[in-house]
Amino acid sequence: MAKVIHNKGGLYNRLTERIHLQPFVLSECEEYIKEKGLPFTRLQILQCYMIFGGIPYYWSFLQKGKSLSQNIDSLLFEEDAPLTDEFDHLYASLFRDPSGHVRIIKALSQKKAGMTREELISTAGLQNSGGLTQKLEELESCGFIRKYHAYGMKKKNAVYQLIDCFTLFYYHFLEKSPTDEHFWSNQINTPAVNTWMGLAFERICLMHIQAIKNKLGITGVITEINSWYCKADPDKGIFGSQIDLLIVRRDQVINLCEMKYSNSDYTVTKAVDQDIRRKIYDLQTATGTRYAIYPTLITTYGIVDNACSGDIQSIVTMDDLFAEKR
Repeated sequence: MAKVIHNKGGLYNRLTERIHLQPFVLSECEEYIKEKGLPFTRLQILQCYMIFGGIPYYWSFLQKGKSLSQNIDSLLFEEDAPLTDEFDHLYASLFRDPSGHVRIIKALSQKKAGMTREELISTAGLQNSGGLTQKLEELESCGFIRKYHAYGMKKKNAVYQLIDCFTLFYYHFLEKSPTDEHFWSNQINTPAVNTWMGLAFERICLMHIQAIKNKLGITGVITEINSWYCKADPDKGIFGSQIDLLIVRRDQVINLCEMKYSNSDYTVTKAVDQDIRRKIYDLQTATGTRYAIYPTLITTYGIVDNACSGDIQSIVTMDDLFAEKR
């Protein structure tokens, strides 16, 4: 692809059109599921999206009469399952020599917040070269990773983060090739699955930014989408924070978004409330921002009204994520 788009020879300036095929959003997957006659709930569609993302090819394998867990077992974990070797086939079909690309995403799978170029080089044992730049650009172009700049930090300190749902699922559950043909059915509500669901839900939120902005009523406001982190600094009273989604608005408001997956209404505990307060303090202290900071909760169903929920300024639910249309 790069040799065609960036060709300096006979193909230079001969490109008539680029077609960037976007994956389905949640609402499109819901429409597809209905067309197939599968009575999945929105929570089940969300869970399926956590595994397959919005790639219609994967969704086409889902079968009527089977629960979501049974479908996942038959597609990924049973003997001769049709998608057992999908990870290897996927990268081999896209890249002539995928070994370098796979080393990059394997390294990124180890760190939730992502890595800088220097951290990637050290972790994956890569050379700092133009070849690395090309591989990163290709992975980003294909939607496997995203490149972001932390709020208030220099542009050169870009962070690369694994964003592809299926790749994330592979490194959590498929890489070790489990032999249980009912692996997924037997893993429901285990700590490993619950941890992965929380991480996968964050990725889905990052893929549905427009839906979040629609719910917040800021579609007409110029915004920047950022993540942010800082290390602890006792001298300045900074605790050390990682914020996965900041919506920095031209109207001098920052939505500090907490993304929390839950099977029921989410409870803002005292510990969660204190964690949000620390993040706000760190963000204000470390960046010196004078913008108002609005704690914003993105969750599946909503929140329990209690003594700790009063400071949440806005709530975005799963239904709001399904409201995004293209």
